[in-house]
Amino acid sequence: MTMPRPPLMTDRPDGPGNDGPDGNTGVVTKTRSRTQRPPMYKVMLLNDDYTPMEFVVHVLERFFGMNHAQAFDIMLTVHKRGLAVVGVFSFEIAETKVAQVMDFARRHQHPLQCTLEKE
Repeated sequence: MTMPRPPLMTDRPDGPGNDGPDGNTGVVTKTRSRTQRPPMYKVMLLNDDYTPMEFVVHVLERFFGMNHAQAFDIMLTVHKRGLAVVGVFSFEIAETKVAQVMDFARRHQHPLQCTLEKE
């Protein structure tokens, strides 16, 4: 005794390749969602009257990957203007950089301030 096979879509009169009951064929559309870029945050160093310039240069080289000339230029900007943007990062990275700089400054007994701000 053979078992009857289950009906397939191609067995239906309105299956693939056939017009539907009303004579129209359907088109399936798929909506693609675009991934949004995360908001970015500026990391800034603030000037003070006590932190040595050499220490600021060292911080810029160590935590922001700047060469000596770049770090020196940014340090002068901080000194002359009161603050400078030292990098732009996603929130988690910016927050980590701020914490690293603040911790490093405290461990070396300097009042250097580092902050972040949404771009």
